[in-house]
This record gives sequence, structure tokens and C-alpha cells, in this order.
Amino acid sequence: MTISDGPTTKPTPSAPADAAAGDGSTPLTIRRPTVDDGGAMWRVARDSGSLDLNSSYSYLLLADHFSDTCRIALLGDNVVGFVTGYRLPADPSRYFLWQVAVDERARGRRLAGRLIDAVIDEQPEITSLVTTVTEDNAASRRVFRRWSEDRTASLTEVPGFEAQHFPDGHEAEPLLVIEGFRN
Repeated sequence: MTISDGPTTKPTPSAPADAAAGDGSTPLTIRRPTVDDGGAMWRVARDSGSLDLNSSYSYLLLADHFSDTCRIALLGDNVVGFVTGYRLPADPSRYFLWQVAVDERARGRRLAGRLIDAVIDEQPEITSLVTTVTEDNAASRRVFRRWSEDRTASLTEVPGFEAQHFPDGHEAEPLLVIEGFRN
């Protein structure tokens, strides 16, 4: 995995994502996270009610070491969404999307897809996206189906992590593979 060796708190450019978000006066922006955003990312994951909550430490690491392949969405100064992922060490043209979450204050704006766009569009060398999603997670499956359709890409499902791989009774996580979005 590539770990950034730059300063952990260097500013990253923000791009307006939706000037009509919230009450219309508070802009929604998407940018790369910094270590200072890790705690807020953890809170969004915790409050989502559907994500496997990782340790707060893992969100700090993702925001710091993997900021090139993660994004956050802010409504004013508040983190209201994020996407985390990384380029596969054995195949850097493949992006593994670990988690995407949107706070209820920002739902209904296709923000999850826009967060994915923000990562993928800045890295033209990424030619496929892979992620795991449980069979009963209809909301996540809908996000990835819509994103692949919007990009006229193919989405296939293959075995990923089987239930027996998990030591804690977790259900299987099939692998969703999205390809052909760079046509």
C-alpha cells in the first residue's frame, strides 16, 4: 500500500459540490480528508446504523495515510459523508472501496455516488472498482448499481469473503466488481 509521506495536516483543495445543500445557504463541499477529520468520519460511520464500525484509530489512519483515495463531504464545517478505500497493492489499477457513508442530513442528494466520483475522477489510472456488500444491504447495492449505470459500466458479483472466513458470525460479503467506466 502507498502511504503518503507529506505533512498530515496540509490543506487540500475543496470543490463546491452542491450550493443548494441543506437550507440553501450552506454549501456542500467534497475534499480529501486530513487526520483532523478522522474522528468525524468515525462518528458518521457510527451513526449510519448500517456500517461495520471500525476503531476510531482506523479512521484516523485512513484520513491521514490514505487521503489520496478517500474523500469527505462537508456541509459548512460539518462532515456529513465519506468514502474510504485504497488501490490494491497487487493491482493499483483496481480501487477497493472500503466504506461509503452519508449522514441523514445530507441524504437524498446522491452524495455517495458523488463521493465515489471525486476519488475515481482524480485518478485516471484506476480502471475498476471493487467492494464487498452483504446480500441484504439493499441501500449499498442500489448506490453501486446506480453508479455503474450512470457510468455505463458493468457490475458483476463474484464470491468475496465467505461467512466461514469471519471469526465472529458475520455474514458473507460478496465482491461487486465495476468495470468499463473509463470508456
